[in-house]
Order: sequence, then structure tokens, then C-alpha cells
Amino acid sequence: MRVTLERSVLLKALNHVQRVVERRNTIPILSNVLLRAEGDELHLKATDLDLEVSEKAAAVVEQAGATTVPAHMFFDIVRKLPDGSEVMLATDADGTALNITSGRAKFSLQMLPDSDFPDITAGEFSHTFRIPAPQIKKLIDHTQFAISTEETRYYLNGIFFHTVEDDSQMVLRAVATDGHRLARTQLEAPSGSEGMPQIIIPRKAVGEIQKLVEDPDATVTVEVSETKIRLTVGSVIITSKLIDGTFPDYNRVIPQGNDRELKMDRASFAAAVDRVSTISSERGRAVKLAMSDGQVVLSVNNPDSGSATEELAVAYSAEAMDIGFNSRYLLDITNQLVGDETTFMLADSGSPTLIMDSAESGAVYVLMPMRV
Repeated sequence: MRVTLERSVLLKALNHVQRVVERRNTIPILSNVLLRAEGDELHLKATDLDLEVSEKAAAVVEQAGATTVPAHMFFDIVRKLPDGSEVMLATDADGTALNITSGRAKFSLQMLPDSDFPDITAGEFSHTFRIPAPQIKKLIDHTQFAISTEETRYYLNGIFFHTVEDDSQMVLRAVATDGHRLARTQLEAPSGSEGMPQIIIPRKAVGEIQKLVEDPDATVTVEVSETKIRLTVGSVIITSKLIDGTFPDYNRVIPQGNDRELKMDRASFAAAVDRVSTISSERGRAVKLAMSDGQVVLSVNNPDSGSATEELAVAYSAEAMDIGFNSRYLLDITNQLVGDETTFMLADSGSPTLIMDSAESGAVYVLMPMRV
């Protein structure tokens, strides 16, 4: 293999694929990135056996071929080369090392055969649809914070995507929950997504997809099967295995009979929660909301350091009540809201609270209270 390409082009492609590679690997080939030069492109691929990312970069290919080299070391070498330089990659005569040359800098990396590199992309995809990048970004951003990190309930370690009919319209819905809070958001189902399998995309894949959909003008092609999902954005392809489990019936968690309505300015409320929670400790993050006619008093008590209170004018006319929430969970939710006003629908101090966004009718958040 002998190939030359721009350092910036190689760095961009490497940056996409090397993130998937775990720092510690018991299987040596999984520490490597696959390089395949053919036509006028260099194809790069990396995997951890659950997630695979591939990318291609424009290159001058003098001799086609394929090999694998340590991903993180290769990335660090290219990252430290001067801007605007050209990089030549060439395998040596006996096929044991890849020589990297840029200007006067020369490196040699040990190789492993490309035939050892695993391929997780086999299999058919039953449903294919296209969706603008900002829409898939919104679905992920509004739910990702609620993904569970508890490994025992592995089926909660991702975002649940499915199509469902809502108000006689088919929607693509994303849901995540960790048992303390739940986030649900949706958008009109893209053509081709109707009847797709119900899937749970794992946390690591969600993080990589999130980085990939930053371009507001990009369109994402999504392919889904019972066991895998593949997303294509430009020249980057992400393939991920899905979580093999059943997501719980989240509709049972969303309260229906909460009749005490609290409306307030979202930004003022978030800022007040942030201020009073400065006093809270790592162990006790509870902030108390004391609601009475037209106002709410936020308070935090920390026996080790002191206390804090703040009053807010709100729209509330139900009977007075106190309720406590984890301040970080409250802020996680208010950070996802986009409207100027937020609505809390409450039942009592021990029941889950429904939080809604004035600008996003399909977005619903549920938060369990804390004892205060």
C-alpha cells in the first residue's frame, strides 16, 4: 500500500473513527484502525464489536492495499504534524510496518493483518428513512440526560426509539428513563419509518451519533433492523448493535390525573434552582418548592454549610403544598426546555410530577420527588 493525502483530511477522518476504540483492549486487533486504499480514496474503519465507524478520505493512491495500525497512536502522530502538510503512508517490503512520512518527520508503526479485522455490518436492514440532522439531534438532546447508568437494568442504558400513532398522526418517538426521571419527545415520522422495529440505541452509540449530527444542513440516512442500526452522514457511516431487551411500558409512568398547575418563567426558575442549590451537598441535592397562591419559595438546607431560599412569582392557584426534587435532575430538565414558560402538573408531595414545555407539545418530562 502506498498512498498520499492532506494531513487535515486524514485528521478529520481519523478523529471520527478513533473515538470508538477503547483505550484498553484484550483483543489486539480492536486497538487498531483498518486502512484500505483503493481508487482515489483511503477508507478507515474502527470497531469495539458493538459499534463500528467508517469514513473515507480523498487520497492519491499509488498502490492499493489494506492494513491495520494502532488507532490512538496513529491519530496522535497525525495530530502533531504541521498544518497544511502532506502525509505519505506506505507499507514496508516485508509487510510488518506502516511508514508514515510528512516533510522531514518519519514514523514506523507495527501492523496487524487486515484479514483479522472484524466486520459487524453483515445482515439486512428492514427499514430505511432519511431525516434532517437537526431533527435527530433534537430527539437525542432532549432525552439523553435521562439514560440510566445502572448496568443491572441494561435495557434502560439507551434511548428507546419507535413509531407510534399520536392524535391520529404517526410520530417517531424517543424515550429515556433511569427510574428517577423520564424524558419523552417526538416528531412527525419520516417516510419509511412506519412500522419499524422498536429499538434501544446504546449510550455509547448515542454519544457518537450526537457528535455526527452537529451540521445543521446535513441529512441522515437511517437503516434499522431488529438487531442493528446504521446511520450515514456524508462520508461517515456508524453501525451499532442494539440493546437486546424490552423497554418498559413508559406510558404507565406518565401521570394522568395531576390537577395542580404551576406555570412560571423557565429561565428565572432555572437560575433560581441553580443559585439555591449552591448550598447543597453531593449527598443531599434536594431543593424544596413551597407553593402558595401566586408564588413559590425555593429552599435548600445543608446541615454542614447553611441554607438558601429564593422567592419567585408564578401562576399557581391550587392549595398550598411542599415538594422536594433533586436539584441536578431539575436543571437537567429545564436545560432541555426551549419555550419561555414551563408548566408543572402536580398531584401531591409523594407522586411523580409532569413537566411540559410551552414550545414543544410533544416533549414530556416526568420527575420523581424527594423527601425533604
